[in-house]
Amino acid sequence: MTGYTMLRNGGVGNGGQTCMLRWSNRIRLTWLSFTLFIILVFFPLIAHYYLTTLDEADEAGKRIFGPRAGNELCEVKHVLDLCRIRESVSEELLQLEAKRQELNSEIAKLNLKIEACKKSIENAKQDLLQLKNVISQTEHSYKELMAQNQPKLSLPIRLLPEKDDAGLPPPKVTRGCRLHNCFDYSRCPLTSGFPVYVYDSDQFALGSYLDPLVKQAFQATARANVYVTENADIACLYVVLVGEMQDPVVLRPADLEKQLYSLPHWRADGHNHVIINLSRKSYTQNLLYNVSTGRAMVAQSTFYAAQYRPGFDLVVSPLVHAMSEPNFMEIPPQVPVKRKYLFTFQGEKIESLRSSLQEARSFEEEMEGDPPADYDDRIIATLKAVQDSKLDQVLVEFTCKIQPKPSLPTEWALCGEREDRLELLRLSTFALIITPGDPHLVISSGCATRLFEALEVGAVPVVLGEQVQLPYQDMLQWNEAALVVPKPRVTEIHFLLRSLSDSDLLAMRRQGRFLWETYFSTADSIFNTVLAMIRTRIQIPAAPIREEVAAEIPHRSGKAAGTDPNMADNGDLDLGPVETEPPYASPKYLRNFTLTVTDFYRSWNSAPGPFHLFPHTPFDPVLPSEAKFLGSGTGFRPIGGGAGGSGKEFQAALGGNMPREQFTVVMLTYEREEVLMNSLERLNGLPYLNKVVVVWNSPKLPSEDLLWPDIGVPIMVIEKRSVCLAEIVPHS
Repeated sequence: MTGYTMLRNGGVGNGGQTCMLRWSNRIRLTWLSFTLFIILVFFPLIAHYYLTTLDEADEAGKRIFGPRAGNELCEVKHVLDLCRIRESVSEELLQLEAKRQELNSEIAKLNLKIEACKKSIENAKQDLLQLKNVISQTEHSYKELMAQNQPKLSLPIRLLPEKDDAGLPPPKVTRGCRLHNCFDYSRCPLTSGFPVYVYDSDQFALGSYLDPLVKQAFQATARANVYVTENADIACLYVVLVGEMQDPVVLRPADLEKQLYSLPHWRADGHNHVIINLSRKSYTQNLLYNVSTGRAMVAQSTFYAAQYRPGFDLVVSPLVHAMSEPNFMEIPPQVPVKRKYLFTFQGEKIESLRSSLQEARSFEEEMEGDPPADYDDRIIATLKAVQDSKLDQVLVEFTCKIQPKPSLPTEWALCGEREDRLELLRLSTFALIITPGDPHLVISSGCATRLFEALEVGAVPVVLGEQVQLPYQDMLQWNEAALVVPKPRVTEIHFLLRSLSDSDLLAMRRQGRFLWETYFSTADSIFNTVLAMIRTRIQIPAAPIREEVAAEIPHRSGKAAGTDPNMADNGDLDLGPVETEPPYASPKYLRNFTLTVTDFYRSWNSAPGPFHLFPHTPFDPVLPSEAKFLGSGTGFRPIGGGAGGSGKEFQAALGGNMPREQFTVVMLTYEREEVLMNSLERLNGLPYLNKVVVVWNSPKLPSEDLLWPDIGVPIMVIEKRSVCLAEIVPHS
C-alpha cells in the first residue's frame, strides 16, 4: 500500500519505476506458463475421460473409440471413412433386398406359367393322340374304300401266238407299211420285257457273204445284249443281218429276197422282223433296193424315197469301228471354240465339176426362170467366193487330190483316207455336208460317214439340204448338235455361221459329242440304239439295269470337319429340320408301263429334272424320249429317292416325298485330292444328307496317307469301272 501510494504520488524516482516494470513482466510470464500448463494437462484428461465414458456406454462388440489391440487409437479421419462405408453398405443392402423381393415375385409368376404350360402340353398330347387315332381310322377307311373301288390287279397272263399264225391282213402297198398295219403287237405285250431273237448268220447261206468284221462285231454285241433271247417262240422282235457284203460278192435282189423268205420265222411276210444292213467300207451298197421286204423293218444308211417308210424304217449310222473301240484319248478337246478354219469341205462330183466350168447364170436370171433342180453349181460358186474373199479362213476343195471313194449318182464322193479327213476336221469349226443332188436319195452312206466323222472330232455339222433324213431323226433333236440349212440359202451360209456365239457353238459341240458316244461310236451303241428305237415306238419300258456290287476303295477318315458358315446361312432356301429318325424307302413308281405314252421327245442333255441320271448302258441306250422318267423300268434311277428333287423342289417337299427322306451326293473326281477334300468338308452339317459317293475316275488309286474328312455321314469311294446304281441308291 505504501509502495502503491508512493508510486501514485510520484514519490519514487526513476529507479523505482524500472523495478516495477520488471516485476510486472515476471508476473505475466508466470501467468502465461500456468495457463498453458492447465490447457496441456487438464484438457486431454477431460477429453480422455469423456471418450472413455462413451465407450463404456456402448456394447463391448461395437466399440469405435475404445482402446484397440496394441493400444493404438483410431484417428478421426479413419473413423469418418468407416462411418461413410457403413452408410453405403446399408443402402446397398436395402436395394438388394428390394430386388430379391422383386425376383421372388417374378419367380412365383413364372412358376404359375410353367404349371399352366404343363397343363396345356398334357391337353395337347391328349388332342394329338386323338388326332392320331382319327387319322389311323381315316387311313383304314380310305384303304377299305380303295380296295372296294380299285381292286388290286395282277399282271396279265402273256398270250403267245401260234407258231404258224396266219399274220395280219396285207397292206394295199408295201411302201405304206406302218406300225399299225405291219407290226404284230400281240407278240409284244407290255409285260414281255421285249425279248429279241437274233438269227445266227453262220447257220444260213446268207451269212457266208457277210463281211467277217461286221458279222463278228454284230454277233458279239448281240450276245451281250440284255434283250436277246434264244427262244424264238416267245420273241417279240426278230433281227437278221444282211450286210455289209464282202467286196467281190454281188447278190442279186431275187436271190437276197429268196434268202429272206426262207428264214424259219419269216411267216410269209416278215412281220416283226428287222433287217439290218451296216455299212463299213462300201458307200454304194444298197442291197435291199428292189427287194420285197414285206412287213419287215429295214435299218441301213442308204435309202431312196421309194423304199423308205417314215416311222417304220430306221436310218442308222455306218459301222466305222467294227471290232475296235474308238480311241477317246485322241479325240480333240472341246475348247478352244474357234478353230483354224471357219468351215471346210472336200468332195468331188463329176456332174457339178463339168457344169461349174460353164458360165453360171446370175441369181436374178435364175429367179426369172424356173428354179434349178440341182443347186450344186450355185453352192460351188458361193463357197469359192467366200474362200477368195479372205474374210475368214475357209478350205473348200471340189476336186480330190487322189482317186475319190466310190459314190452314188449325184452324191459328193469322199476324198482321201479317213485319217486325212479327220486331221482336217480337227482344224475346222464347222464341217459342210452337201446332200446328194438327187431329191429321191433320202440319205446315203457317204453323207452319214461325213456326219459321223464331224461329230467324232467336234466339228459342228452344217447339212446343206433339208430333205435329208438324219440317223434316228424322229427321236433325236438334231437342231441341238447340227445346222440343217436349205440349199437355196447357201448364199447366206457365211453370215449364218458368223452369227453363232461361242456359247452356242460349245453347246452344239458338246451335244454332238454326246450323240456320237451314245448312239454312233461302236457296234454296241448302234445295235442297242436300233432296239431302243423300236422298243420306244411300240411303247415297251426298258429293262431295269442290272445291279452289281461296287468295288469300294478303302480309305481313312481324319478329324471331324467344321461346319461351313455358308451352309449354316441358306438364305431363302430353308431345308427344314434335320430328322433324327432313320430314313425309309420311298414310294415305288407305278408309271413304268405308261411312261412312253405320256412322254414327248426331248434331248437328254436338255431334259429337265432335279435328279442326276445314269444312262442305261451297255445294255440299252435310253433314248431322249425316256431320259426324264426316273424309275426301275426306264433304265434310270433317281439320286435321292422319290420325286422330292433338290434345291427348291426338295425344300417344297420338306425333304422329298416325306420329311424323313434323305438324299445322296455323287461326286466325280480325277486326281484333285485337295479340291475334293474341300468339297467334302463343305458338306458337313447338310440337312437330309444320307451319304456321299465319290466316283474315282483316275486309274491311279488315291494315296493311302490321304485323310478323308469326317462329315458325320458315310463316304464311299468306288472305282469308275464298278459304278452301279445298286450301291449308289440303296435308300430314300
